[in-house]
Amino acid sequence: MKVLFVQTGGTIDKDYPHTTKGWAFEFGEPASIRILEKLNPSFEFEIQTAFQKDSLEINDTDRKNLTDLIVKSNLEHIIITHGTDTMVETATFLAEHIKNKVIVITGAMRPEQFSNSDAPVNIGTAIGAVQILGPGVYIAMHGIVKPWNSMKRNLDTGKYY
Repeated sequence: MKVLFVQTGGTIDKDYPHTTKGWAFEFGEPASIRILEKLNPSFEFEIQTAFQKDSLEINDTDRKNLTDLIVKSNLEHIIITHGTDTMVETATFLAEHIKNKVIVITGAMRPEQFSNSDAPVNIGTAIGAVQILGPGVYIAMHGIVKPWNSMKRNLDTGKYY
């Protein structure tokens, strides 16, 4: 099995600015690169960047481009790293347009570059899930995996359940 990791931005991929006196985060290389280097996985993978945006800035044109990237890929097992604020909207869009692939969307509440980030656990959960689930769109966050239309979010805590 070969897994396609697709970066779209979001907190998971944010990093400190490379300028002095900077305060805003920047997007860098995909967090999945560093996580996979530590994992040294026994499966093949490919990493692509669809775009690098805060999820609140993602629009349907971006989602269409993401859909096209996934449809054009010959790989059937896809993990998308995404911002948590509009993860469900992107999952909904993908579910309407792609039926024959296993797609797991994940993200993080804190950037992967932070020592207390949840990114490694969330990507690890997505890796396990993408290998055993059937075609469809799923979300992997906070130690659980559910079909996109079953996942809920507590807006007070930010946690998915």
